Amino acid sequence: CRFYSSNYQYVLAFVFAIEEINRNPYLLPNISLGFDLYNALHSEKRTLESCLMWLSGLGKVIPNYSCVREGKSVAVTVGTTWAISAQMGTLLELYKYPQLTYGSFDPILSDRSQFPSIYQMAPRNTALALGMVRLMLHFGWTWVGLAISEDMKGIQFLWDLTGEMDKNGICVAFVEMIPITERAYFSLAWQYHYRIRDSSANVVVIYGDSDSLLGLSFSTWNILMTGKVWITTSQWDFVFSDSYSLLDSFHGTLTFSQSHKEIPGFKQFLQGVNPAKYPQDFYLTDCGKLESCPPNVSLESLPLHTFHMTTSDGSYYVYNAVHAVAQTLHELLFHLSEMQSPGHGEKPVVHPWQLHSILKRVQFNNSAGDQIILDQQATPVEEYDILNFWNFPDGLGLQVRVGHFVPLAPRDQDFSIHEELIDWAFEFKETPRSLCSKNCGPGFRQSPQEGKAACCFECTPCPEREISNDTDMKQCIKCLDDQYPNSKRDHCLPKVVTFLAYEDPVGMVLACAALSLSILTAVVLGVFVKHRDTPIVKANNRTLSYILLLSLILCFLCPLFFIGQPNTATCILQQMTFGVLFTVAVSTVLAKTITVVLAFKSTMPGMKMRQWLLSGAPNSIIPLCSLVQVTFGVVWMVIAPPFIDTDAHSEPTLLIMVCNKGSVIMFYIFLGYLGSLAMGSFTLAFLARSLPDTFNEAKFLTFSMLVFCSVWIAFLPVYNSTKGKFMVAVEVFSILASSAGLLVCIFAPKCYFILLKSERNILPGSRSKAKSR
Repeated sequence: CRFYSSNYQYVLAFVFAIEEINRNPYLLPNISLGFDLYNALHSEKRTLESCLMWLSGLGKVIPNYSCVREGKSVAVTVGTTWAISAQMGTLLELYKYPQLTYGSFDPILSDRSQFPSIYQMAPRNTALALGMVRLMLHFGWTWVGLAISEDMKGIQFLWDLTGEMDKNGICVAFVEMIPITERAYFSLAWQYHYRIRDSSANVVVIYGDSDSLLGLSFSTWNILMTGKVWITTSQWDFVFSDSYSLLDSFHGTLTFSQSHKEIPGFKQFLQGVNPAKYPQDFYLTDCGKLESCPPNVSLESLPLHTFHMTTSDGSYYVYNAVHAVAQTLHELLFHLSEMQSPGHGEKPVVHPWQLHSILKRVQFNNSAGDQIILDQQATPVEEYDILNFWNFPDGLGLQVRVGHFVPLAPRDQDFSIHEELIDWAFEFKETPRSLCSKNCGPGFRQSPQEGKAACCFECTPCPEREISNDTDMKQCIKCLDDQYPNSKRDHCLPKVVTFLAYEDPVGMVLACAALSLSILTAVVLGVFVKHRDTPIVKANNRTLSYILLLSLILCFLCPLFFIGQPNTATCILQQMTFGVLFTVAVSTVLAKTITVVLAFKSTMPGMKMRQWLLSGAPNSIIPLCSLVQVTFGVVWMVIAPPFIDTDAHSEPTLLIMVCNKGSVIMFYIFLGYLGSLAMGSFTLAFLARSLPDTFNEAKFLTFSMLVFCSVWIAFLPVYNSTKGKFMVAVEVFSILASSAGLLVCIFAPKCYFILLKSERNILPGSRSKAKSR
């Protein structure tokens, strides 16, 4: 292993496992394991030299030669970087040595065609990216920077992490790929530093080995990078720094460490390590590296940045690697002893290549109770502990477990974190925020900015009839039809139910007008009944006048069905009474017009119209025309009758109860038929307006139909342009106006003559006789 203070624990884990196996009477009985330690420097040339020195057995670089006759090694544990493992793996593959790596899992080394003799003890980090994204989502960090080693493992992690971030709406503030070659790194080293330091992102993910160039990059920045929240993995051993001043930069760091139990007895073993116990130990005896080093110094007395007593992931993998080899040797030796003939006293000879068939399928439970499987395809999905780094004076730091991530657990149970245990970087007085744009509060929505990431947006107020009741909503929510947004547009309020009521000013005016006009029409009818024998009443068929006046009384009362709270009965009666009563009124006007024409034609020589007039034929027009309109009404009621409906769009805060026409087509057929009768009456009356008759009311009929048609022609555009209860008011007003037009234009002149000009209410012959007398 490359020498760092962190790697010293790997050596001790290796020694601890060897001693534990040698004390176990049930594992490799009567056999003691030995070992050799070599320092693999982070240089291809130096790494290969170390391998050749080990293979030769002479401590010299002698290719293809070995002077070791007994006690040859049968397996190699390699770490910590993939580069060292790959370099050694290529050489050791020539000798078929099993190589068990204790660094983080690397997809390159899992290629069995290229590295068939390498076994990775670390599980795949398949859920690491998901776990980090769950952490970001928990704290609402949507603007995150990435600093990643530019190797195959880093590129794969970048692909996985950015994919998960995109799925969950988290944006990448920057990506700094730290080169793996020294030449490329040193040409841009400080540029990486400035870009990360000056970024607006307060959260940065670091992925890579601490003894890689990425680690060198951060180790040279000392305390210049404070004010950031670092998210990293346990392979980033920043705690083991040569200077505890670096730890200020990483105070508050959140580390994902693969969950595993503590190895029983390992901590006590570390506490007992001292120069007296291991005189050959190069670490503790080298007191020149320490400020003060007592003769009997122990690891427990060293500051955290120099050594800490918690089992690291690498040490855990080293321990399992040694036990995996021991388990394999135990099974292999048992198999070889069974194959030997009885009485054969020599010990079986073990060759490195013989271990592969067993290592590929070895499974066992270590002393901590964890199941160890070297087959990566059968390895269960890993779980993660989330650690928070606390830095105290003089390097007395502490890694505190603050959370846990279980990928296979249900969504609401897979992630847990205790925020009260987290100690953030010194610059943050509360939970840090990492956003490109400020949160859009309730009542606003995110509006993307062209050319920028999705997390960089402007806050736009919700449009009319829409709300947002949460922060950072991408779309506002429409209120239900019976609701409307409050002034802040952060929640919906129920609309007030309303209709054209008698209490409303408009409804009160229309109702009073309807009653007043109906009473006025009844008075006119009383006048006509009282003066029924006068010439002006008898001249134009007083029966038709009575029918017209009665129909107008009912027409004036018809709007009362439109005012007040609608129900099914009133909705049906509105249209039926309106259509039928107005048909009776207009057909009566048509009958009166025909009566005028027939009365004039019957006085002309040679015309045989008198019998039509005497037979009462014009009166039959009323039932015939009304029957047609009743037929239309019955069809309407059968196909799609009117029903109670609500208008939620006319008034923003009101829910208006109205009568839905049911079938708009039938409604306009009703009006169209009524309009055709009115146009027929108007045309006939217009042609008869100049007939010479003393009591000719053709002119009045013409003018009444002109008013009637004008009202309903104006009604159509006004009705279609209004909504809610004002539509009802327009329809009621049109009924009253058209009815009043008939009443005034036809009967006002006659009442004038009856009541004020009674001397003119006699026949011409009677007037001359009265004068002679």
